[in-house]
Amino acid sequence: MARANRHYLPGMIWHITHRCHKKEFLLKFAKDKRCWTHWLFEAKRRYGAVVLNYSVTSNHIHLILESGKHPALISKTIQLVAGRCAQEYNKRKKRQGAFWEDRYHATAIQSGEHLLKCLAYVDLNMVRTGVVDHPRQWPFCGYNEIQSPKRKCVIIAHDRLAKLCGYDTYKAFAFMHGLLVEKTLAAPANK
Repeated sequence: MARANRHYLPGMIWHITHRCHKKEFLLKFAKDKRCWTHWLFEAKRRYGAVVLNYSVTSNHIHLILESGKHPALISKTIQLVAGRCAQEYNKRKKRQGAFWEDRYHATAIQSGEHLLKCLAYVDLNMVRTGVVDHPRQWPFCGYNEIQSPKRKCVIIAHDRLAKLCGYDTYKAFAFMHGLLVEKTLAAPANK
């Protein structure tokens, strides 16, 4: 059966998830997670990918991107990141076969409050699984870069992220992002 075509509207924001083949823990080592983030940085550099947040777990990834004016940006980004990550892993492990399970899943999200909540959802992924108590403890997600922007090898488009969430300054956005994460962590369901 043929796959359905994907249609990306220019300027939309997308929450992308991609699972490892058979939900295996193929990204369990820090070196594999760093490989994925390295290629994400490369996609930003090569194609101008507008990365808003990300999280790399042991068996899947979350990525929030803005499609910009080029509909092929998302597919090019995922093809580069997923393809290179899989190639490097398979070569290192002398392994053959699928690394990723089928195609990635993309869900359109709205700017503003919806985007802010989605950012927190991605940041809290490893907290929900019980691996860490706070997203600042997980070095393979965008939380630390959002709260304390890096000067080198920057992945997240900070100013664009603040604007899409409806804030005039990055400082105001980062404060609200941090506050939302803390409120979510303090909620009875998370204790």
